[in-house]
Amino acid sequence: MKVTVAGGSGALGRRLCQDLAAHGHEVVVLTRRKRPGPFRQVEWDGWSVGPWAAELEGSAVVNLAGELVDRRPTPANVELLTRSRVEPTRALVEASATLSAPVPVWIQASTLAIYGDAGERVLDESAPGADGPPQMAGVARAWEAAVEGAHSDRVVVLRTGIVLDNDTPALDRLVGLVRWGLGGRVGPGTQWISWIHIDDWLAIVRRALEPGTSELSGVVHATAPHPVRNAELMAGLRTHLRRPPSPPTPAALVRLGAVLLRTDPALALTGRRAVPALLESQGFEFSYPHLDDALAELLGGVRHG
Repeated sequence: MKVTVAGGSGALGRRLCQDLAAHGHEVVVLTRRKRPGPFRQVEWDGWSVGPWAAELEGSAVVNLAGELVDRRPTPANVELLTRSRVEPTRALVEASATLSAPVPVWIQASTLAIYGDAGERVLDESAPGADGPPQMAGVARAWEAAVEGAHSDRVVVLRTGIVLDNDTPALDRLVGLVRWGLGGRVGPGTQWISWIHIDDWLAIVRRALEPGTSELSGVVHATAPHPVRNAELMAGLRTHLRRPPSPPTPAALVRLGAVLLRTDPALALTGRRAVPALLESQGFEFSYPHLDDALAELLGGVRHG
């Protein structure tokens, strides 16, 4: 199958392109600037329809385009996060209208942050999105709305939890905190963390691309079946990195540190207890359903040793 990937130059996109190619798919990356790499790249500006639209003819689409969320939640940054997701999505939707046949499968990236700070509620795909905060739920709502009207036989909106993978911003930041002696619970430590091992995320995308899986459509939770509390996540990291117990980091210190690190404290202080109900109902088997096994596989090597 030919698969056109928008956002294929990011950390997650690169892993996806490698995985798709390894499984025999033809990969085309839409990029604003060509870089040396193993896959065919086609330039686009990310907001208007151009010659690149011809690549969608007969191709599946995976749309991962968007700026990293790890930044201060200022109005300007919220606008940047929204625009960087909405504009490429709208351009793809407009391009799909020019095709002679619908895109067979369209995988649209989204985020479990659409549920905001959900407390103790168990969230499946039927749960309503939250009203805020704007840098989370607000951005995600606009992102998902932008794909409406896509000329496609099947659209899968992949609401993804924190993807755990080596040499990526999320896990690198967590590992760094533990190594700096800040591996205790963050804030109350009771906030739920919905996470997924990179291998399982890649397998979900492959499953969604399979012809004949028409039942896998609409909103799909790409997250492990066993979310954990923040305190459990930090304890697991300390165990696998062989670090002693650490004092907790109070919420006030998290907010102060977020200013210095130019990040969003809500990334650490809010939580969501999401489950992959649709995938489990269809018999999808996770290779890493439990956090301990995922961390053992990722941190058992030398990269973070």
